[in-house]
Amino acid sequence: MVSKTDDIPASVPNCNVNTVDLVGETPDRKETSKGPHKDPCGHSVDTAVMNGGGAHDLSEEESKQDGAGDTDGGEDSNEQEVIVIQDTGFTVKIQAPGTEPFDLQVSPQEMVQEIHQVLMDREDTCHRTCFSLQLDGNVLDNFAELKSIEGLQEGSLLKVVEEPYTVREARIHVRHIRDLLKGLDPSDAYNGVDCNSLSFLSVFTDGDLGDSGKRKKKGSELEQIDCTPPEHILPGSKERPLLPLQPQNKDWKVIMTPMQCLKVLTMSGWNPPPGNRKMHGDLMYLYMVTVEERHISITASTRGFYLNQSTTYTFNPKPANPSFLSHSLVELLSQISPAFKKNFTALQKKRVQRHPFERIATPFQVYSWTAPQVDHTMDCVRAEDAYTSRLGYEEHIPGQTRDWNEELQTTRELARKNLPERLLRERAIFKVHSDFAAAATRGSVAVIDGNVMAINPGEETRMQMFIWNNIFFSLGFDVRDHYRELGGDAAAHAAPTNDLNGVRAYGAVDVEGLYTLGTVVVDYRGYRVTAQSIIPGILEREQEQSVIYGSIDFGKTVVSHGKYLELLERTSRPLKVQRHNVLNEKDESMELCSSVECKGIIGNDGRHYILDLLRTFPPDLNFLPVEGEELSPESVRQGFPRQHRHRLACLRQELIEAFVEHRYLLFMKMAALQLMQQKANKERKLATLTENSSPGAAVPALPSTETPDGSAESSETSTETLTDANSDAAQTETTSTSDAPQAAATETTTTEAAPKTEPMTETDSSATTTTNASQATPIEVNVVPMVTTNGPLVPFATAIQNGECESPLEGKAEDIIPGLAQAKELAESLAAEDGSGIDPKSREVVLNACKAVGSISNTSFDIRFNPDIFSPGVRFPEDSADDIQKQKQLLKDAGAFLVSCQIPSLVKDCLDHSALPMDGATLTEALHQRGINVRYLGNVLALVDKTPAKAQLEHFYRIGISELITRCAKHIFKTYLQGVELSALSAAVSHFLNCFLSSFDAVAHLPADELVSRRKNRKRRNRVPGGGDNTAWASLTPSELWKNIVSEAQSYYHFTLHCENADQVVEKYGLQKITLLREISIKAGIQILIKEYNFDSRHKPAFTEEDILNIFPVVKHVNPKASDAFHFFQSGQAKVQQGYLKEGCELINEALNLFNNVYGAMHVEICACLRLLARLNYIMGDHHEALSNQQKAVLMSERVLGVEHPNTIQEYMHLALYCFANGQLSTALKLLYRARYLMLMVCGEDHPEMALLDSNIGLVLHGVMEYDLSLRFLENALAINSKYHGPRSLKVALSHHLVARVYESKAEFRSALQQEKEGYTIYKNQVGEAHEKTKESSEYLKYLTQQAVALQRTMNEIYKNGSNASIMPLKFTAPSMASVLEQLNIINGIIFIPLSQKDLENLKAEVQRRQQLQESGKSVEDLTVDSPLELEDKIPMDVNVD
Repeated sequence: MVSKTDDIPASVPNCNVNTVDLVGETPDRKETSKGPHKDPCGHSVDTAVMNGGGAHDLSEEESKQDGAGDTDGGEDSNEQEVIVIQDTGFTVKIQAPGTEPFDLQVSPQEMVQEIHQVLMDREDTCHRTCFSLQLDGNVLDNFAELKSIEGLQEGSLLKVVEEPYTVREARIHVRHIRDLLKGLDPSDAYNGVDCNSLSFLSVFTDGDLGDSGKRKKKGSELEQIDCTPPEHILPGSKERPLLPLQPQNKDWKVIMTPMQCLKVLTMSGWNPPPGNRKMHGDLMYLYMVTVEERHISITASTRGFYLNQSTTYTFNPKPANPSFLSHSLVELLSQISPAFKKNFTALQKKRVQRHPFERIATPFQVYSWTAPQVDHTMDCVRAEDAYTSRLGYEEHIPGQTRDWNEELQTTRELARKNLPERLLRERAIFKVHSDFAAAATRGSVAVIDGNVMAINPGEETRMQMFIWNNIFFSLGFDVRDHYRELGGDAAAHAAPTNDLNGVRAYGAVDVEGLYTLGTVVVDYRGYRVTAQSIIPGILEREQEQSVIYGSIDFGKTVVSHGKYLELLERTSRPLKVQRHNVLNEKDESMELCSSVECKGIIGNDGRHYILDLLRTFPPDLNFLPVEGEELSPESVRQGFPRQHRHRLACLRQELIEAFVEHRYLLFMKMAALQLMQQKANKERKLATLTENSSPGAAVPALPSTETPDGSAESSETSTETLTDANSDAAQTETTSTSDAPQAAATETTTTEAAPKTEPMTETDSSATTTTNASQATPIEVNVVPMVTTNGPLVPFATAIQNGECESPLEGKAEDIIPGLAQAKELAESLAAEDGSGIDPKSREVVLNACKAVGSISNTSFDIRFNPDIFSPGVRFPEDSADDIQKQKQLLKDAGAFLVSCQIPSLVKDCLDHSALPMDGATLTEALHQRGINVRYLGNVLALVDKTPAKAQLEHFYRIGISELITRCAKHIFKTYLQGVELSALSAAVSHFLNCFLSSFDAVAHLPADELVSRRKNRKRRNRVPGGGDNTAWASLTPSELWKNIVSEAQSYYHFTLHCENADQVVEKYGLQKITLLREISIKAGIQILIKEYNFDSRHKPAFTEEDILNIFPVVKHVNPKASDAFHFFQSGQAKVQQGYLKEGCELINEALNLFNNVYGAMHVEICACLRLLARLNYIMGDHHEALSNQQKAVLMSERVLGVEHPNTIQEYMHLALYCFANGQLSTALKLLYRARYLMLMVCGEDHPEMALLDSNIGLVLHGVMEYDLSLRFLENALAINSKYHGPRSLKVALSHHLVARVYESKAEFRSALQQEKEGYTIYKNQVGEAHEKTKESSEYLKYLTQQAVALQRTMNEIYKNGSNASIMPLKFTAPSMASVLEQLNIINGIIFIPLSQKDLENLKAEVQRRQQLQESGKSVEDLTVDSPLELEDKIPMDVNVD
């Protein structure tokens, strides 16, 4: 059955999940729904597993104010019962005109429309668009669900009946035929149109994955593999060609020439039909030229298509003789043109063979930074689209233009009480958002290209505003001096992205009744455009009248409104925004629950909108020098505060989360310590606390938190004073933090069962220990639900523990544990009751702890920020002075936390390889996950530079430098482009790239004006049309550009670059020009011709204007999430980590189903889901299923993230492993070579991931007996591993062993012995002689020694006796595939542990024992700490070996 995921129209918000029964919910929630996107590969995943309970029965309010509903819901729920209901599909027969009846598998929840889609995609019925389905002569309603149709059952016959055409139907038909003819044409993907994007996987697999893999039995495969990689892929090769990035797909070559079906298909100039012909049923006229050069005119009439007698110059609409009247254009053309018939059939065969994921549209457009020269063909549909798009029409939607605001807000208002409703709602939200992003992007491009008329055309261009397709567009310039005090144009450029982050945050909290605008920020041709949906009625009124909450002049005049306060109050906990008072111009106090710039406007639709959310998060004081304010010492030590371009620098939401999390840990510890002291005091009956020194040196300061300890450090709160005792140690020990990045969590499999034990590990002996705070924290958060409703909002990086925060607990860890438990109980009961039943001493404990960590409440932990602190122009009432002081201190602490905890924690994660950025995008992601803004990049690099282990961070440093340089270049490029007029654009861009990368001392080639005739040319040399100063760009020289880059790096990132041109950069920092080219092209939206560029020629420039193919918009938008699916995904991960693979697999399958429901078939999160599913299939021994899922993951990653995105490279590596396990060796090698080529392009050879890749390649080559090649790769892997993991690492030992095995196969036993000895020494020193690894190594050494001795004997025998020597047959073993696969699994972090029946029974018993324990209410803490480890030993686990 053909995938049903193709072209599902936007208009059907039908959402469907397999019938599901939510456990633990009210009975009326038994609703059914099911998505057109089942598993998009024909095989239906028919088990729908739902775990009810925790994820969904958080009451609506709680999950709202909690914001944490997102993260901890799934954890406890997965213990509950799981009910599986089969989705009973049935088969119907379909009879289409002119074809045999065929069977189609359908499901009762499908709509009739989905059968239409399937028929329009099937090879034999794809040419029909205008038909109805009839059952026993009754026409079926397109939008009816199949189960609601009477008489439709197993075996029913549905007839396809041709319907008469209308103009709209005729257009749809022509468009569909055009799409079928373009079915394999990649030009839309290169041009970045209609959400098409590239995928090259099929070039490397030759379609032999999956089913066809079973058919070709590859027994004799070993002999015929050509394993030699191209020169440029071998280790040590310096050339980085660009052409292999987009290998030519065989199918594409085919389209370009022989498989052409038609030369021209276009609308005729005789359209529209005159009145008299309309009355004969003429709808429109088409003009075609067949491959045989026959020119024909065709009439589309209500009855179908026929030839008429018109020619180019005479109009004669009468039918020709014969007229070939056919209901479908394809049938008509097949009769006229034999070539069309033959090629069209071949084309459709090819099209249907392609994997559905190669052709489904992506939700957001992905642009390619390289493209070949694609021929521009005549295409009437494209031309028409361009025209209607300029008018802002949307052809296929009733009512022409869409009311975006209404659509965006209505979807938010959909019901969300139970799972089916939530899925429907999330799906509708996602669909509207992706449509809005596409329309906003088209509009922004039209605005900058000058295709839209301004609504204020009289003003200068920078100040103009536009409306197109019901979207409002404004440019990122400081018009009316609005941002003058905040940094002018720089602030106006930063404000839209800040605003977008605000929209994203409020959208995620999702409070009913509070509305934000659809917002998209587009950077295009050097301009920043903000596109927003329009509040109904806002254009008719002046802004002053509309705003009823907030301020329109940055706080000079302020108004407030009760309803807004009530709505915003509900967001204040999850967003950590403090409710506060400010003074208005009349010195009256106004209460706000957001920053002053946040404006509230009630639209004509009665909805409460908030806009201008640019200060949702508090200011970043490290980049906001304020007179008379002293930052905390950690910040000052690193050279803060620094002057920034603008005053809108804010902390990131992730940072706020991590900071609050970190303060919460501190709060719990302090309360625990004080309780311990009280206990000790009672025992000793001592009145004074000061003599009590048992819990460690820093403790005596604790109880006196109320007395401000001014003497130590006036600017520090007492908390800091307490913890500062150790701060110098902490500074030198900067790498001692621990942090749980979400990204790592998806792959590494630390058992999640463990953290339920008390967080004793956090209080390990010294600041140097890396604690597992990251695991323990979330559990604490669950334990004290009331106290931490302020807990994590989104699962970002959490729980940082840096040396500074560690000190109060040094010393006696064991003493503290009971205290922590008491502290929890106390905090819980304080929050639960009014506090009357608690003795005053305990209350004092919590009060002290609250004060110490800066909580705004005195009875529970609650940290919030006032975003208006330090805003120029905002004044606060006198009576809140204390509060303001506290808030200022909190902000300083947050800034210090970023510098002294988060940045070192990132560096540490890179050192232990839990964060592995490969390019600029993944580096930025790693920074953002930890709440570090990119403006700190200079600081991060400076810290890496000072780290003793700098050599092991070389890859990170190099990526950081390249990111810093390309970002500086992008800043300069932005202003450079603004001065270029359209006709000189390609020349200007190529000149800039030459100055940036070419060794040639670039002189701009002003484009010879194509439009000036030769004769006059002499006088007008070098004048560009439009004359004037538009050629200023041409005067840029390489040395000037690099001077600007260096000064930009200094002023923006406070980082000193030592270089004067591209060659010096390459030399000094070890960068690659091709990588710099990729980074700048992606950041600036440049598309270049794919060919080999000679950057190093001193005689001619690398780029000419012909090499610049396009400039694309760079788009930022909100990504709505599928929350239920995400819960399932997390629960599934947790299950897998506890070793319950089957349950985990079911949950993840269910998550996949739900993701498909919300996002459609293509999405980054579905990609992660498929990858994990494939890994589970593989571990559970279903290699074939693993291959199928991983193939989808690779295709999806290529399509959604880009063909050379680091994620795609990883997916290629996984796929190669599963191919090898399936015996497809040559494919596995091709995939690994592809991954290596991409990695060389993206980050070069010197990267820790390259070691893993090379080990994989080396092992596969060893398996196919290419020993010399294998050694090259394995020895390279060994070198890289030694460099990045240190010569004593277990990874290095494994590398030595792999090299030794190849030498053994080559019978070079001396070298083999030498390598294995190295490995043995590492094992002995690291894990001791008793460890199995050490024993294995020692056995292998013995075996090698015997072989070496035997070989020597034989050689001696030959020397002595010459040719008649009696030679012992020597064992030269080619490695078995099984042994190669075993090693592959080990290096890829998968270890299989064989389970005997007895083990399985023990395991079951153990699992049951735990469940009983949990049910009987015994806390899990009573279990021994190491029981999870027992489990782990017996189950095929997925671990990362080090």
